[in-house]
Amino acid sequence: MALDICVKVAVGAPDVLGDCPFSQRVLLTLEEKKLPYKTHLINVSDKPQWFLDISPEGKVPVVKLDGKWVADSDVIVGLLEEKYPEPSLKTPPEFASVGSKIFGAFVTFLKSKDANDGSEKALVDELEALENHLKTHSGPFVAGEKVTAVDLSLAPKLYHLEVALGHYKNWSVPESLTNVRNYAKALFSRESFEKTKAKKEIVVAGWESKVNA
Repeated sequence: MALDICVKVAVGAPDVLGDCPFSQRVLLTLEEKKLPYKTHLINVSDKPQWFLDISPEGKVPVVKLDGKWVADSDVIVGLLEEKYPEPSLKTPPEFASVGSKIFGAFVTFLKSKDANDGSEKALVDELEALENHLKTHSGPFVAGEKVTAVDLSLAPKLYHLEVALGHYKNWSVPESLTNVRNYAKALFSRESFEKTKAKKEIVVAGWESKVNA
């Protein structure tokens, strides 16, 4: 029985997967657990009534589990782990927050119009913290040789960072952060990632209104 999941559709392309990193995180989890699923693409700027009936806040992703629609990628991933424990994607608690501030720092830097506001340094600091973790723990992933939930949360965010900052600021992860760069490569080359990522131009289009706000 395929699981139903509602995810964001691409801007201007009604049948193409959109650029929501939280939706991709759940899709990655389903792929890594080899769970069959059926995607329903939602236009988040013109939400259909049936979708608002199941997700009153209008947020994606939402997944149907045991007959109930569940929102919030954190909650969904936790429930999928409980219901389908094999293969385990559980992250050891001491590693669960590794890299958790990178996305917020990336968004602040991406939207920044002032080169001296410290937002670039704040992002580099967070990436350096990830670099130090990867350097001092056996990898290639955050919790060791196997992919876990923390990696599947970080992968779409690092992809958005690479694509959006490359496009809008001609910026890339410093070459000195070799572990971070190799880590991102390892994640992006996984079959699950290839199958669930948004096209680069869709990621770029998705950030345009925020960059120009």
